Amino acid sequence: MPAHDARPGQRTYDAVIVGGGHNGLVAAAYLARAGRSVLVLERLGTTGGAAVSTRPFAGVDARLSRYSYLVSLLPDKIVRDLGLSFRVRKRDVSSYTPVERDGRPTGLLVGGGPERTREAFAGLTGDDREYGAWQRFYGLTGEVARRVFPTLTEPLPSRDELRRRVADDDAWRMLFEEPVGVAIEERFTDDLVRGVVLTDALIGTFADAHDPSLKQNRCFLYHVIGGGTGDWDVPVGGMGALTDALAEAARAAGADLVTGHEAVRIDTDGRTAEVTYRTADGEGVAAARHVLVNASPQELAALTGDPAPAPAEGAQLKVNMLLKRLPRLRDTSVDPREAFSGTFHIAEGYGQLAAAHAQAAAGELPTAPPSEIYCHSLTDPTILGPDLVEQGYQTLTLFGLHTPARLFERDNDAVREDLLTSTLAQLDAHLAEPLADCLATDADGRPCIEAKTPLDLERDLRLPGGNIFHRDLSWPYADESTGRWGVETRHANVLLCGAGAVRGGGVSGVPGHNAAMAVLEAGDGS
Repeated sequence: MPAHDARPGQRTYDAVIVGGGHNGLVAAAYLARAGRSVLVLERLGTTGGAAVSTRPFAGVDARLSRYSYLVSLLPDKIVRDLGLSFRVRKRDVSSYTPVERDGRPTGLLVGGGPERTREAFAGLTGDDREYGAWQRFYGLTGEVARRVFPTLTEPLPSRDELRRRVADDDAWRMLFEEPVGVAIEERFTDDLVRGVVLTDALIGTFADAHDPSLKQNRCFLYHVIGGGTGDWDVPVGGMGALTDALAEAARAAGADLVTGHEAVRIDTDGRTAEVTYRTADGEGVAAARHVLVNASPQELAALTGDPAPAPAEGAQLKVNMLLKRLPRLRDTSVDPREAFSGTFHIAEGYGQLAAAHAQAAAGELPTAPPSEIYCHSLTDPTILGPDLVEQGYQTLTLFGLHTPARLFERDNDAVREDLLTSTLAQLDAHLAEPLADCLATDADGRPCIEAKTPLDLERDLRLPGGNIFHRDLSWPYADESTGRWGVETRHANVLLCGAGAVRGGGVSGVPGHNAAMAVLEAGDGS
């Protein structure tokens, strides 16, 4: 959303927030509602960061969630506290995973009620054992979610405190102490089922199931605790509806939001600070008692002149598409409208995921790139113009795994094209017609499809290495490097409120909320 103000309304503020992504807007709204004077400096021409809706295809009335696209980690508390006009819708189907077994196209549909899901498992595996294991496994993670999720907007618990809260030694060991691949292999036997479970550990995270760093466990944890249920919901109106609502809430509470203002330096003595910013017309300075940085840890270091943290690396391909119609499936037992409404897994068997990781780790593009797809417009058609809805148009969002940024450094454009071709070929193998035949065209006659590599995200959004989490995800508990809220830095009055904060990552608003709480607890500037 464009800023209402063309320039800062004053020179000294209680809080200056660097970056107008969703976390910065959450912090701005909380602080302004508490009576603090707030300035948000956004480099780009609009607020929203990676959580935006845009019309990427010329002359086509389709408003897509261009980067981030589903909501799970946003606490209802934030929506209520800020009075946001924002809704999500549940997906009736959790996932569909096509596969060929004994020369026959089939698949696993998870959704439509417990009995239908049980029948799908039995049809794929021959009996009820895998479904029973599935129920027990997600029953366990569901209980962990109910206990851990509420802590995200509280001061950081210690590791021991969080373990006592989980109150299940088996769950703690499975999620927090040993590679998640161990639990998956102990509990499931079918390769396809194992792969579907593992995918939640690999979203935007380049790791093997048995990586000793356990970064795959941290990714898995954040993907199964959202909302206390692990559900991933569709934002009504697209992701931009959330950041538009946040910008309006912040502005209504009195915050100044300015776009086209790039912060270039932060000077602080720990009590007061000055933020130097650059615009098309020159430089300016805003003074503040607190500075909240809604950017990566690398950007924070550059602004403050501190040593830079270890480089981050993203590992995903994001593809946005508009179709004239959904493609028909080779597996005729499933309606495409069901299959694509949940998460449609491609080349994500357990063995396939391991092979793709090994190839990428060796510096090669995976020969069978794994990816997952979903159709936003089946759950929320409001992102399409009425004419497109009437004609049966649909969107598709594809998120590819195991494509680390290093693979694109040789020639980003050429590698992007090669990867997109091979990724869509994996999808086509399960379709009864080529996807290309279903793609809509824009006003210039070009197919409505765009792909973003990690290097594209680094260029467009300054995500370090294209990492959608800004760095490897953290455990949601305190250690010797964290402060009370997980947003503190070595400067007493400079806080990190972006995805790289402890308990950051995903569209959650949690770092923004927690940074605001840290400022309010400080008690000054009221």
